[in-house]
Amino acid sequence: METKPGWRAISYILGNLIVEKIATVGMMANFMVYLLQFFNLGQVAAANVIGAWAGASNLVPIIGACVADAYLGKFKTIAISSFGTLVGMVILTLTAWVPKLHPPSCASTEHCVPPTSSQLGFLILGLGWLALGTGGIGPCTIPFSIDQFDTTCSEGRKGVNSFFNWNYTSQTIVQLFSMTAIVYLLNKSWILGYGLLSLLMSFSIIIFFVGASVYVYIPADGSLFSGIAQVFVVAYKKRHLKIPLKEEDGLYYDPPVDEKTPLKMPLTNQLRCLNKAALIRDDELNAGGSVKNPWRLCSIQQVEEVKCLIKMLPIWASGILCLIPIVQQSTFPVSQALKMDRHLGAHFKLPPATYSVVSLITIAIFLPCFELFLQPALAKVTKKEEGLTSLQKIVIGDIFSVLTMVSAGLVEWRRKGVAISHGAPDGVAPMNAMWLAPQFVLLGLCEMFTLVGHIQFYSTESPEKMKSIGNSLQYLVLAFSSYVGTLMVNVVHQVTRKHGGIDWLNDDINAGRLDYYYFLIAGFAAMNLVYILFCVKRYHYKVVIVKAEVEDKASLSPSGVL
Repeated sequence: METKPGWRAISYILGNLIVEKIATVGMMANFMVYLLQFFNLGQVAAANVIGAWAGASNLVPIIGACVADAYLGKFKTIAISSFGTLVGMVILTLTAWVPKLHPPSCASTEHCVPPTSSQLGFLILGLGWLALGTGGIGPCTIPFSIDQFDTTCSEGRKGVNSFFNWNYTSQTIVQLFSMTAIVYLLNKSWILGYGLLSLLMSFSIIIFFVGASVYVYIPADGSLFSGIAQVFVVAYKKRHLKIPLKEEDGLYYDPPVDEKTPLKMPLTNQLRCLNKAALIRDDELNAGGSVKNPWRLCSIQQVEEVKCLIKMLPIWASGILCLIPIVQQSTFPVSQALKMDRHLGAHFKLPPATYSVVSLITIAIFLPCFELFLQPALAKVTKKEEGLTSLQKIVIGDIFSVLTMVSAGLVEWRRKGVAISHGAPDGVAPMNAMWLAPQFVLLGLCEMFTLVGHIQFYSTESPEKMKSIGNSLQYLVLAFSSYVGTLMVNVVHQVTRKHGGIDWLNDDINAGRLDYYYFLIAGFAAMNLVYILFCVKRYHYKVVIVKAEVEDKASLSPSGVL
């Protein structure tokens, strides 16, 4: 039976998350156009600002996760971070509202005047607050939601699996709304749009606190890094000991589970060198069986938790190159759309950032179908509750990452050819921008499988006391993707224009070779696919013992296999 509030609490959390995402995603949905046309930045400079912000907003979550798991707890971290997000949004609203905080419009001057250092600094201050706020909300929301389910029973585990899919579906619909209605509103008035989004953020905070009496709260467990460090220190001190061929009672320190440890982990043979940290030597235990010095002896649970973190790192690293198409979808595709026919009918012209909604529509249609139809069918075939394992989803996402960039390169090659052959004075190719749709469909499938796979992987494979830290890894990989993508943009920009060569990423994309850049990313993604297949084949899912089973027969319950 489900002993926790489950979906009753999730309704408040999802309500808060949906409104918060409308506000934050809407704020950044058209930001490339804001930087290009309102702040008068060049294409590379604007891409660098967005890349730096995306990287920072995905690096901060590791700090927020550590604070949540070790000190504040998830609820307080989300609450405090929400107010930080609101501050950042208000500052960005002021950059659009107050004339002294942005450069003059190009329409009112003969030449476009770039922003001053103080104007750019105030803009970056707002982005910094926004990054700090989202950095606390992001890594804690999903673990806090999982806390509301009883994962020791089948009903609770099914609720968690459904939550992953429905949460991502709702976020996709939110992004779809942001990329259409919000973008349209922002194109009409930056001040009105940003002001309205700030009010929505305030409303999301109210929804979150309304459910405070329903939530289940898991208290913070103190410093987690000392326990991790102890395993490495003790294993090093005992490096000369021999590991016994057979595990026998009394050889390893394995204290009974407590109320804070519902899922116990048995000793495994992966990374066996760390097992030495749990080997009991003379005079290391008190008369009552407790450890005299935690820097001389660790428990099996401690050792296995550290193994979980180490084993996740190769899978985590595989996401860096795979996610570059996702983190860059609001930059260069926008530049492409600006140089294409964006008319929908005779009189209506779509904003250039709107075309990325195709990827969101793909997710909004396919993910519920997967949850309702494909997943139950796959579950019958694979004999697993989730249908496809998290690693299988990640591999499928990597395949779509390669296909996305190949499609993007082919479309850009065609677009440039049409633009040059027709010699349009404004450089706009007489080619409908809906030709960008195929790459966004593939990008949607890539995003769906990759991000859902990573979220599921970190949430299920992380140690129980480090769920927020484990979940923050998805943001950390997005941060590295943003920085690696930004580095590639700058390297390609600098190298290709040397010695009078063609600058692939010229501000005028008709004079550049953006298609070559897309094919380059596709090549790296293909190499990454080989790497992830190598890692997945050698990965062993963590094994846990439910507390009730420990007290009864201590029967093993693996979380899954590829």
